[in-house]
Amino acid sequence: MPPSYALERLLSAGGTKTVAGVDEVGRGAWAGPVAVCAVVTDLSEPPAGLTDSKMLSPARRASMVAEITGWAAGIGYGEASHEEIDELGMTEALRRAARRALAELPVRPDAVILDGKHDYLGAPWPVRCEIKGDLSCVSVAAASVIAKVRRDAYMASLGLADYGFADNAGYPSPVHQKALAELGPTEHHRLSWSYLDDLPRWRHLKRHRNPLAGEGQLGLFG
Repeated sequence: MPPSYALERLLSAGGTKTVAGVDEVGRGAWAGPVAVCAVVTDLSEPPAGLTDSKMLSPARRASMVAEITGWAAGIGYGEASHEEIDELGMTEALRRAARRALAELPVRPDAVILDGKHDYLGAPWPVRCEIKGDLSCVSVAAASVIAKVRRDAYMASLGLADYGFADNAGYPSPVHQKALAELGPTEHHRLSWSYLDDLPRWRHLKRHRNPLAGEGQLGLFG
C-alpha cells in the first residue's frame, strides 16, 4: 500500500495548519554526517511511486528528487557532522540536524511527523512519532528520499575509493571494513564509535566522551 495523507489530515482536523514530515539518514553509518530532511506538502497528489527511499533503486530515487522538488510546498535539509556526533552523541546530533532542516522551510510548521518511535526533536514543535512513517506517510516518504539522495551524493563526492563510500555511503560494508582494518579511519570517520575497539592498530585514535551523551554502537565483528 502506498503512503497516504491519513496522518497529515488527522492532524489538520485537530487544528494543525502546517505539518512537516521529517526523516533521517546516516544514523548507523561509521563515517560522514547524519542528515535530516523536512517536507511540507499542500496535500496534492504526490509523485507516482513515492515510498520509503529504501524501497527505490538509486536511479529511481534520483529521478524522484526532481519530482518531489517540483511538487512539495517546502523542503528543508540539515546535517550534523561526524565531529558533532563524536562530541555530543547521536541524539543531540539528530536534534541539531532536524532543527537545521526545519529552519530551511519557507514556513514554520505547526507540527512534525517524525519517522520512528523516539522523539529526538522535542520542543518547541509538537511531535508525532510514527513507526515506519516513511512507508505510510506521504510527507515523511518524500523526506526520506531527499535525505538519502543528498547524503549519498555527499559521501560519494569525498572520493576515498578504497573505503567504497560511493557505494556504501559510510555504512559498514565489507569493503569499508577491510579498508578500515588496513588503512585506518579517515578524517570523515566517527571516532567515538566502538568499531575502533576491534581494530588494534587504530584503537589509540578512539575518542571518549560522556557515555550518557549517546548510544553505544555495534562493533566491527558483531
